[in-house]
Amino acid sequence: MPTSKKEKEFVSYVVDLMSSIGPVHAKGMFGGHGIYLEGLMFALIADSVLYLKSDEESENEFKEKGLDAFTYNKKGKEYKMSYYQAPEEALEDDEEMYLWANKAYGVALKAAAKKRKK
Repeated sequence: MPTSKKEKEFVSYVVDLMSSIGPVHAKGMFGGHGIYLEGLMFALIADSVLYLKSDEESENEFKEKGLDAFTYNKKGKEYKMSYYQAPEEALEDDEEMYLWANKAYGVALKAAAKKRKK
């Protein structure tokens, strides 16, 4: 399914907003977009919603704000991924986005380090 103009604009907006943490870029995937820094995906956009990578430590921060995890359906079964909806204030404020994007990137770095150890 081709990306809509609205989705493209949102992806561009998010990439610009996150650029304070480094040379962030988006890559199309499965009808959405992965958001990458230094080769690591730390966020994703699906249906014009930004989701940030989480782990056991950060998951509670998302839940306390009432934010939902990214889920998808496959063969009638729902799967939850370790990405949570970004807080609204992060989409409206550069400093908030810096904090949340940096946290999500840190989670991606830790996950990559664990994979390398295996």
